[in-house]
Parts: sequence; structure tokens; C-alpha cells
Amino acid sequence: MANKERSLSELYAEDPERADYLVFGRVAHSDRRGFLKGAGLAAMGAAIGATIPFHRNMPAGLVPQALAAVEGFVIEGKDGLTVLGDRPVNAETPAHLLDDDITPIERHFIRNNGMVPTDVDPATWTLRVDGEVDNELELSIDDLKNQFEVVTYALQIECGGNGRSAFNPPARGNQWTVGAVGNSQWTGVRMRDVLMAAGVRDSFVYTGHYGADPHLSGDPEKDAISRGIPAYKAMDPYTLIAFEQNGGPIHLMNGAPLRVVAPGYPGSASQKWLTRIWARDQEHDGEKMGGMSYRVPGYTVEPGAEVPTEDMVVMGPMPVKSLITSPEDGLALPAGTTSVDVRGQAWVGEGFISRVDVSVDFGKTWHQADLHAPPNPFSWQRWTATLPLPGRGYYEVWSRATDSEGNQQPFAVSWNPRGYNNNTMHRIGLTVAA
Repeated sequence: MANKERSLSELYAEDPERADYLVFGRVAHSDRRGFLKGAGLAAMGAAIGATIPFHRNMPAGLVPQALAAVEGFVIEGKDGLTVLGDRPVNAETPAHLLDDDITPIERHFIRNNGMVPTDVDPATWTLRVDGEVDNELELSIDDLKNQFEVVTYALQIECGGNGRSAFNPPARGNQWTVGAVGNSQWTGVRMRDVLMAAGVRDSFVYTGHYGADPHLSGDPEKDAISRGIPAYKAMDPYTLIAFEQNGGPIHLMNGAPLRVVAPGYPGSASQKWLTRIWARDQEHDGEKMGGMSYRVPGYTVEPGAEVPTEDMVVMGPMPVKSLITSPEDGLALPAGTTSVDVRGQAWVGEGFISRVDVSVDFGKTWHQADLHAPPNPFSWQRWTATLPLPGRGYYEVWSRATDSEGNQQPFAVSWNPRGYNNNTMHRIGLTVAA
């Protein structure tokens, strides 16, 4: 049976004693039902952010109040995010909080597949590079900084399931709306420089990435996630091994102290808490590379169709997309308003955005927005427009981006079983008072 991501509350509601075992390694005993020890105790303490002096007295199945509800789940260093799940932690950013050209750390979304590692000291962190190379490397973060050119770029990362909540019939997984995307400044070294220093061979066709995040089960023999990218993407000068975010340390939930940033590819390819890059002579087959994970049908299918596993292909570059970041959805404008200023961001997995059009009359007419050039490839692009509002009533603002290859956002989503690659036009509603 495939693993299912569930919130902590859901898991405990179904079978509290099994939940204790799965989440914290806590085993129920007749004389000491809440006994925690070893990794389980450490995991619960890390989740709460403090030790538990009376842990021996905790009843099996008790969810600590600090973790009892997603609604009260606080992520240190993050602000304004909507938490979708607490096991693993996943949180998205409301569209109006993505208005900055450089996404602040506190507003960068979180997508985890396992638990968050507790030992993330940059001074002792190492990265191993092996496989189809002539010289295996073991590098500290200081080695990366001192032996390779350090670069800083504004790079967008987007979860492959961003927009999943719009699929009908529903697709399994986190029900992201539009906010599983961010465009921070990332500082690090080029992956290609590191691979070249290792003497990557002609047989190299794919990377396999590994991180320090423990599997949800707590089993040290299992990987929470291990994906990779084709050689051409690994050798792209904008694919980084990053150790800084927005000029400072990477947020723990965003992969501190070391991560891959493979902009334009699904965020799952940008391994967090990076410990190893395996240069491979075949497509990587790590955790969440096979089956239906991060795969889409190789052809168009009707909504709800059963697609054979062998017809699913690994996701590549993300499709063209745009987001309205101002005004906020639901804005009420005063009587007599005759126009509204709108702005947002647009991006694409490969190439660049060539234009953005905006409509206020359900797509009957379109207004071309002013489009800003990106600071570097793989950054999103700012767009702005002023739209006429002929009178009182309800309006919808729609945004539609077109990329450099002529690909354009559609009105309706192209369905797939796992709810990936939704790049339909973004819409917000506003009203003008009578």
C-alpha cells in the first residue's frame, strides 16, 4: 500500500497508538503507556522546540497541545503562510504576499516530504559527490565557498503540485492553491563546477540527490525523498548548490544549511538538506522517482482517467504561469471608481516571459501589461497594468502569460492523476460599490 501524507491530527484520530509509533517511535506499555525514548523522544522534542521533562507520564495517543491543531501550528521565522499539513510540514503563501520581486524568507513556501533534521550545523556539514566521476569528493561548506566561484541569482522554485486544489475530480496530495512558489535570491556555487571538479564522465546522464531529512516512519534505512535532474539541467549555470538565501542563512524549513536550487524544474528536484550528489549513467530511481510520483501522462487524458504507470513520464520544466499579487482577492472599491491598478509576477520553466495580458470582462477583451525584464534567467518577471472599470458591480481580473516559445496559459486545467502542472490563468474578484 502506498504511503499517504496525513496531518498529525488525522493520524492520531485514526489510530493513536500506531500514530505514536509512526511519528515518534513511542510504544504503548501496560505499566507505562506513554514511554518515549531515544530518537522518538528527540523527534517529539524537536517538533515542539523544547525537552519534555515528564515524558514518561504522557499517555499513548496524546498529541502535545503545541502540535494539536494545524491552525495553531507556528513555524518560526515564517509569517502569513497557510499551513496545509503538519506531517510533513507543508505551507503555502497567499498570492497577495508574493508581491515582492524577491520573496522574503518569511514568505517562502515550505514543501517537506519527511521530518526536519535536527543536526544542521554548517560547520560540520559535508557533501559527497560520487558515481560516474573520476575523483570522488567530500566537501565542507567552507570548501565550496573557497574552491569554487560563488554566485547569487534570483531564482524561482515552484512545487510541481502548485494549483492542485483546482483539479476536478480531485487529485491526491496537498491541496495547494497558487502559493507554492517563491523567488528568493540564492547564493552558492554552480553544480556543474562541482561536477567538473569531480571529473564527471561521458557516461553521466542524470543526478541523484540525497538529503538528511528523516523518513516519516523514522526508519533510517528509508529516504524521505531522493530525486534528480538530467545532465543538461545539472550542467546549467543557474543550477546551484546553495548555502545562502536572501543574503543570510537558509531557513531551516527551506533546506538549511545546504540545498540544490534547480530553477524551472519541479521543486522536488531541488533537494533540501543536501548531503550527496550521485552522478548516474541512467535516470535516477530514488524515492519518489518511480510509479506516479512527480510524473504526468505522456499524452492528454480525460478527467478522472486511469493512466497505466508505464504511460507516465517524469516531469520536466514547469509550464508558463502568472500570478496576480495586487490587489488582493475580494477587494471592495468605493463608488465612483473607474479603474484599478493591477500587478503580479510571471515565470516559466525554460525560456522567458514574452508578454502578459489581463482581462476584466471574463476574457472578452485583453489589455497587454507592462512587463519588466528579469534580473537573470529563471527569475520571475514583474508585470503591471491599469484596467478600466465601467461602473458598479462585480469584476474578475484574469491574467494570462505567454512565454518565449509561444506557449500560453489556458483557461482550463489539463487533468492528470496526481494534480501536477496546473498553469491555468489566475483570477481574482473585486467589486465597485453602488
